[in-house]
Amino acid sequence: MSQGKKSSNPAGVPLDALLAQWRRERPDLDPAPMAVCGAVWRAYERLRQGLLANISPAGLDRPGFDVLLTLRRQGKGRALSPSGLAKEIMLSTSAMTNRLDRLEKKGLIERRSDPGDRRGLRIVLTEEGFALADRLVASHVAAQEAMLGALDEEERATLRRLLEKIADRP
Repeated sequence: MSQGKKSSNPAGVPLDALLAQWRRERPDLDPAPMAVCGAVWRAYERLRQGLLANISPAGLDRPGFDVLLTLRRQGKGRALSPSGLAKEIMLSTSAMTNRLDRLEKKGLIERRSDPGDRRGLRIVLTEEGFALADRLVASHVAAQEAMLGALDEEERATLRRLLEKIADRP
């Protein structure tokens, strides 16, 4: 964390103060990783809240939103099997069934027979689902842009590279 910049957790306690408390209480430990992880968690929470503010008016939760956008990026009229959809979202197929049930009840997706496999299903956006996904992806990108507005292009690339380095570590 750069000097002079005080970053606080949701309770309002600056991270530097938290680190000072831990250094006082446990001088045998270096609490510096806590500050990095705390900053990542706070950023995640801000991004999560921004996402929910964008999708909640449409009656969606994050899991349903993930399904809609995953299907939307396949292209109009294109379908995925439930297992293919689960793989794209990195989710178990059992958890996918619940999501699909909710979206189907809302009229946003359809389950269709797979012409190449009589036992299989294909999931496709309905016209309403496609239109909603199109609207939401535009507002989603705008909301993300606003949340990342403090970072220039180079900082965004650096942040992405660093986060991927953490995420990709075995």
